[in-house]
Amino acid sequence: MIEKPPQIKNTHLKKAFDILKNHEYLELIKDINNRYLYWDKVKYKNKSSKYSGEDLWAAVKLTRTFDFKKISFGNYNFSFSQTDYIQKILHEIDLNIGGTLGADKLLPKDGKEKYLISSIMEEAIASSQMEGAVTTRKKAKEMLRKNNKPRSKSDQMILNNYYTIKHIVENKSNKLSPDSLLYIHQLISRNTLDNKDDEGAFRKSNDIYVVNHIESEVVHTPPDFVEIPELINQICEFFNKDDDKFFIHPVIKGIILHFLIGFIHPFVDGNGRTARALFYWYLLSKGYWLTEYMSISRLIIKSKNQYEKAYQYTENDGNDLTYFLSYNLKTMSLAYDALRQYLQRKIEEKKYLTNFQRIPSITERQAEILQWYYDESNLVLTVKEVETRLYVSNQTARTDLFQLCELGFIEILKANKKKQIFVRSSNFDELIKKSTHNI
Repeated sequence: MIEKPPQIKNTHLKKAFDILKNHEYLELIKDINNRYLYWDKVKYKNKSSKYSGEDLWAAVKLTRTFDFKKISFGNYNFSFSQTDYIQKILHEIDLNIGGTLGADKLLPKDGKEKYLISSIMEEAIASSQMEGAVTTRKKAKEMLRKNNKPRSKSDQMILNNYYTIKHIVENKSNKLSPDSLLYIHQLISRNTLDNKDDEGAFRKSNDIYVVNHIESEVVHTPPDFVEIPELINQICEFFNKDDDKFFIHPVIKGIILHFLIGFIHPFVDGNGRTARALFYWYLLSKGYWLTEYMSISRLIIKSKNQYEKAYQYTENDGNDLTYFLSYNLKTMSLAYDALRQYLQRKIEEKKYLTNFQRIPSITERQAEILQWYYDESNLVLTVKEVETRLYVSNQTARTDLFQLCELGFIEILKANKKKQIFVRSSNFDELIKKSTHNI
């Protein structure tokens, strides 16, 4: 369990005002607030025996409340502040993820669809793994690319997430309503819940808790189920309309929406996946187009403990959302860096394809297929997988494969009466060496 912050007493406040007059302490507090440290870290930052950890915490809390923005949903009040760190990350996100200047340089026009499909797969896999899906990325991608039927609940979770994200991308301009949110949950939870009736339905009891699975302790008790309809209506209004009273940055709003679904826990299961899907939807609806190509969940899963703590810090510290905002903004920044590195690798790989493109009668797509076989000697492809990987029509994928068969690079095997598979031919290496002279 996360240690709860101490109650601030008048004696602490008196010393807090003294602390705020000390230049050295002001620099420390600025650092604490930029990193938005919680009580369990702040209490060890004290510089003098004259003051206690509680005194320093009181000073920190005073500075945080100076620019708090407050929002309410139902009977629940939340606040957040925009630290220098948060404003810096928001600026970078506006330039790189929402901006269009230099977009084509980062993401080449040719191949955008392939990058998109790959990123949707990555996000679907990682978001499902966070909720307990047990599989490897390689196996999961193989299932999606080959359009195989799911063999387990984990497979089904990933497939559901994949279709959900595709649905959001196709409908990103739509307004949010309780029905559309329920439909998202229905897509996400299909054939994965104990009770089929819980798919696409709000929970009808309070027999649900958020548990720390390591310690088996309850870390969050969601609002009463009777509050859910009204809370969801307010969330939809928050999603669809901007408040006239004060401006909330779209990325901040998206993260708040993410938090609220987790906080309310409106569903029996699948709340985390629904929350992250809603976050994607909101950012795409606000023009942050590069979000389509980023797998944020893949970064979250690497720091899942921090992700869960960000929820707990927020609730334990009077529903101060800044903890959750800081964590998610940092993750978005890392996800952008990861995308940029991934695209750079793909650009380098494309340069390497030149060797295969030199082969007479070989198209750029076919050169890419040859690259796959060259990199993975036991690779087995189907028409459907090539269609998915290259984002082309079924007929184009079929034509590319059969032409490579005619040239002798690959051969056809029958998997069953209906299904054909394509593998490397016995003289693949010899033909490649003869055709390129460079490999």
